Formats: sequence, C-alpha cells, structure tokens
Amino acid sequence: MAKTLIIVESPTKAKTIGAYLGPEYAVKASLGHVRDLPKSQLGIDTETFEPHYVTSGRPQALKDLRAAASSAESILLATDPDREGEAIAWHISQVLHIPDPKRLEFHEVTKSAIQEALNHPQPLNAHLIEAQQARRVLDRLVGYTLSPLLWRKVQRGISAGRVQSVALRLVCEREREIRSFQPEEFWTLDVLLQRIESDETFSARLVQIDGAKPEIHALEQAQALVERLQRSAFAVSSIKKNVIRRRPAPPFTTSTLQQAASNRLGMSTKRTMSTAQELYEGVALGDEGQQGLITYMRTDSVNLAESAVQEARGYLKRHFDGKYVPDKPQRYVTKTRGAQEAHEAIRPTSVHRTPDTVRRHLSDDQFRLYELIWQRFVASQMTPAEYARTTVEVDATEGQQRHATLRASATQLTFPGYLAVYGVNAEEQAADHNAGAEERSNSKLPDLREREALNLVECIPEQHFTEPPPRYNEASLVRRLEEEGIGRPSTYAQILSTIQERGYTERQGRALVPTPLGFATNDFLVDHFDSIVDTHFTAQMEEQLDDVASGERSWKELLREFYSPFSLRVADKQNVPHVRVEKPPAVEIGEQCPQCGRPLVERKSRFGTFVGCSGYPECRYIKKPERPTAPGEQTDVTCPQCGKGKLVKRTATRGRNQGNTFYGCSTYPRCRYTTASLDSVQDREVPHEEPKGAAQPEQSPETPAKKTRPKRSTRRATALATAPTMPDKVAEKRQSLRPRTGARAS
Repeated sequence: MAKTLIIVESPTKAKTIGAYLGPEYAVKASLGHVRDLPKSQLGIDTETFEPHYVTSGRPQALKDLRAAASSAESILLATDPDREGEAIAWHISQVLHIPDPKRLEFHEVTKSAIQEALNHPQPLNAHLIEAQQARRVLDRLVGYTLSPLLWRKVQRGISAGRVQSVALRLVCEREREIRSFQPEEFWTLDVLLQRIESDETFSARLVQIDGAKPEIHALEQAQALVERLQRSAFAVSSIKKNVIRRRPAPPFTTSTLQQAASNRLGMSTKRTMSTAQELYEGVALGDEGQQGLITYMRTDSVNLAESAVQEARGYLKRHFDGKYVPDKPQRYVTKTRGAQEAHEAIRPTSVHRTPDTVRRHLSDDQFRLYELIWQRFVASQMTPAEYARTTVEVDATEGQQRHATLRASATQLTFPGYLAVYGVNAEEQAADHNAGAEERSNSKLPDLREREALNLVECIPEQHFTEPPPRYNEASLVRRLEEEGIGRPSTYAQILSTIQERGYTERQGRALVPTPLGFATNDFLVDHFDSIVDTHFTAQMEEQLDDVASGERSWKELLREFYSPFSLRVADKQNVPHVRVEKPPAVEIGEQCPQCGRPLVERKSRFGTFVGCSGYPECRYIKKPERPTAPGEQTDVTCPQCGKGKLVKRTATRGRNQGNTFYGCSTYPRCRYTTASLDSVQDREVPHEEPKGAAQPEQSPETPAKKTRPKRSTRRATALATAPTMPDKVAEKRQSLRPRTGARAS
C-alpha cells in the first residue's frame, strides 16, 4: 500500500512522475479543476463577493482521488507552478479535507526536479490563491452581467469578456484604420553606376537633392530629376566600414514562443500551447521511458537556472569551436510589462537530448516545436553573429556644383556566431548572395576608393504607394497584448480561440478580420462600456491583481471598487436601442436546389459557412458538406480487425493529430480500425471468418449456451404476466394518483 499520495492535474504528468518514484508513492490525476463556479448561475454573492463553488463534472475522478486519499498516510499536491496551479491545489485540499496541505513546486518534470521538490515541500501560497480567485470572480462578474445584455441588444448566444473584448476592440480598430486609409504616391530614384577601370557595377539611391531630402510625389518630378542626373558627373565622396554585432535573442517566454510558432511554423496559439503541454508533461522515449522534455511553458521570465546555463556551455564546447562560446554566460533581463511568476524561461530539460535524437519518438508538431525551443535556448548562450557593413556615398555634380548625394550599402555575414546552431554559415550565405545578385541589390560592393570617378549606366525611377498598417495575426496580436500588459501568458491562447470560435473574427490566410457580428458587438461595448474595453483600464486591473498576488492588496476590496460602478452602469443601459448586425450577402455557387430548382447560395451564420437554398424560408434545403477523405497509400498489410481491407497510409487533416500520419482500413467507414505504426500489426493474426452458411460445431455439454436477452416487449409482457397481484389498498392509492383528463383518464 502506498504511503504517500501525489496529486497532479493530468494523467500524462502522473505517468511521467510515477515512473521516477518507487512503490511507496502513488501518483493520481485530478483531470484539471475539481471545483469551479456553477455554469447555470452567477455563483457569487455580490455583497460579500464570496464564490459558491460546485464540484466539476468528473465524479469518477473525484471518487478515485477520495479513495486513494483515504488509504494514504500523507498527501502532496504537485499541480503546475503558477496561480492556476496553486488554486487547483487549494480546491483539491478543500474537497479532500486535507488539514495542512503541502505543495511540491517544480518547473520541469524530471527525476532530479521531483526529488528536489520532495525534499522541500511547501505550504500553499494564500496570496496566489486569492489572486486567482479574484481573477475568476472578476471575469465571471463581467461575463455573466454583460452577456445577457448583449443577447438582448445584439444577438443571442454571444458573450463579453474582460480581456477578450479588449482583444476584439484592437482587431476592429485596426480594420477600420485599414479601411479608411488613403494611399499616397511617392517615388524612389536608384542609379546604376560603373567603375571606369572595370566592368563592376553597383546601385546607389538618391538621398539628397539640393541640400534636402528628396520629396518625389509624381512621375513628372521623377523625370525631371532623371534628366538632371543624366547631365551629372559622379565620384565617390566617402567610404565607411563598420562591424555590426547581432546578439542572440533570449530564450522563449510563453508569448514569444507563441509568436515564433505562428510565424515560423504556422501553428495557432492554442495548438502551440497544447503541444508544449505534451512536451512538458512527458513523452515516451523508448528505453529512457517517460520523460518531460521542456520546462513549464507558462512564464513571463527569461531567467535561466545556473545548472542549465553550465550544461549548455559544456555542450557548446564539445560540439562547436571555442570562438562560438562567450567568455561569460549570457544573462537576460525580463522586460515584459507586469511580468510575474518567477519561473525560468522555456528551455529543454536536457540540452543533450537534441531534436534529432528524439525525433522518432515525437509527432510532427512535437518535433517542430521542440526543435524551435532547443535551438533558441542553445543559441541564447552563444556569441553574437558579426556582419561587415560598407556604406559608400557618391556625389553628383553639374559643372563644378555638387547638387545631389547618392548612397550605396552592402552587408555581409563574416562570422555566424549563434546562427551556426540554425545551420547558417558565412560561406553559404555569401554563395547565396552571389547567386542571387541579379535579384538582390548590392550583396557586395566593389573595392572602391575615395574620389574615384564613376560612369552612369542607368537611372531607375520607381513608383510606390504608402501602405496601411497590417492586419493583426495571432502572433502580432499576442505581442500587442503583452506590450499593453493585458492578460497573462496562460490566457493568450484562450483569448484568441474565443474571439474566433464566437464568430467575432475570421481568418483570411493568417490575418484576423472582424466579422459584422464582431463589429456590432465591439461598437455596442465601446459606446456603452468604454472603460471596460479600454486597454489602459484593463492593464491597470492586471497590475492590481498582481498586487493581490504579492499580498499588497485585498482581493475583496479590488472587486468592490470595480463592481459598484459597473453594476450601476449595466442597470442604466437596459433600455438602450438594439444594435443591427449586418448580414453578409449570400453568394450563388452555380448549383440548383434539388428540391425547388432555385439557385443555391453560400451564407454565413454564427456556426460557420453553409450552402442553402436562396428561396429560404419557403424552401429550407441545406446542402450537407462533403467530408473530405485524405488520399492514402495502400500497403500489403491486411486489416487485423475485419480481415477484409488493406491498411492505407493517410495523413490526419483535422483534430489534435492534424498533420500526423496513421494507417486505417481501406473499407472505412465500415471498418474504423486505425494504428499509428505497422510494427504492432505485422505479427498479429488476422481473425478468421467462417463463410456464410457453413456448418457450426455442436455445443459441447461443458460449454454453457450463450444467453440471449429477450426483446423489451417480450420482457415487459412476461413481467406483467408473472407479477404478483398488488394489495387492494395500494391499487386504490395508485389509481387515485392517475390523471382524470385526457387519454389516460379515458
């Protein structure tokens, strides 16, 4: 019997930790929160702000925890090391009635980290619990108070949120800025120059004309300048050479990981965080067993443990030349506004587990994200990359008078430094520059001398237009939220998922574009609750929650100061006019309705895009979407489940395993067998199926006959026939309870 029970959130984390510990420990998972506010009501006393919690919808998990706790000598809570994890631990202690709960805090799921935490159990942090409770109550007060008003005034089924509505406001304001943008014309003027003593050419740009910066807004102005330059003489006036050192970026925080995964891997924030969670909680690595591969993935900090820094430096000294390792370790300072939770940055738990050594054990998403994290961490401890930059200025003279200045520059990588971990070296980059010299401007400049005369080859005027600011994508919106101090690392993925799932924004490529519903919802909130969706107000609220976490402020006082004016504002807005949501026009798809013959059109609803009859509501036909079938490569392996089809190699097109390969039966959907690998299938015996009509062996006396459950109608008739007669008094009582009207009475 286990003496000590350790409780974590997820089964994967429990499996990883359990593999490190002996039989005297039992590790169980709570499957997330065991208590929360009720879904069907506010669940908060608005006078005292005391929350009324109910147990979560996982009764079996809670039952298992109670059973394990009743037989354990001691209980340790090992939930995630942040406010949310602290609150989960507190809820578990309340449900299980743990008198003096102890907490294990670790930032990586490794054997050494678990042993260190076991040696130093800690009490729960009451301030962190209060801060999370204040955030939960605050979000509930805003959501459950504003959402019913939005249902009545905008559209049923939508919602408001303290942070999600601010994110929506940013997207809507950017879109309106783009739509109102008026492009302005401007021109640039490049000049192709040639050395007199050789055929070498280079391009220079006009940067000054008659002592001022050139302002060229029309073709006529550009042509006039071209004519002046064609009459000019050119000579080198100055040459400047300098070295540019580019330092490596710090290791990942939650927001920078989400941004990099979005920009470089095309992964959504939600997908990034779920994949990072898998890497943190543990992955089976063959003979190594279950291992946590990265540190905790919800963090604002760029700090690194000294042991991790020394491990990285040791790895670099063994695998790279000494000039790639700085004399002193690289240190980074957290600059994020409102940063909290003194964690480490996101890094691999062991730098010696290179991406290539673990690749065969990981899914595609896991490998790509792990490689991104590993490279960023190793690079952060390497020397800067060095570039040689040459800048040449050329004077244009007409007669003896200098009237124009042109500038040419070229930058070349001379020492890759930290870029080497990404596979970049100076020789390859120089070859790339020279190979693309026709497309690239000045990958390399000739070896010019001051006052050297040059020949004019060509003047190249080029028209441009000013461009509007780009639309937000998930990466740039996360960056803006972080800059403004809105939300926390653990909330970004949920915020972005919510504004898309609710139909407030839609994705066009990677860009987030507001829908008519998003505009209408945002306009209503801005018109009537401007302070609630104000970036400055929301950032201030985050700072006040941080004060609660540090014990500098009472959480109930914070809620009281917010809720009193907020509730008065909501009461005052009950009779404001209804907001009209513009419906996007229906688009014909070139097909006819099979029921009435009218054109089919594509429409948008809050549930997504669908195709229906243009004659709605007279004709309510809706075309069912065809379920795409991923093309596959058939193998010679017979399906071990049905024995009829062959296994086909396919790629998952949606869901959690999107992009991963698997093998499925060719007779799908009749047979739904799937497997991730053929290794376990090759040796399995295919079930033998007797042909129809074949003689069946006789039942042996020792084998009991299979019981066949009679049909429901037969069971009921038998029960009625064999039921004992009820006493008269009971019969009279039942008769009196029957209805006296309708079909039953007759």
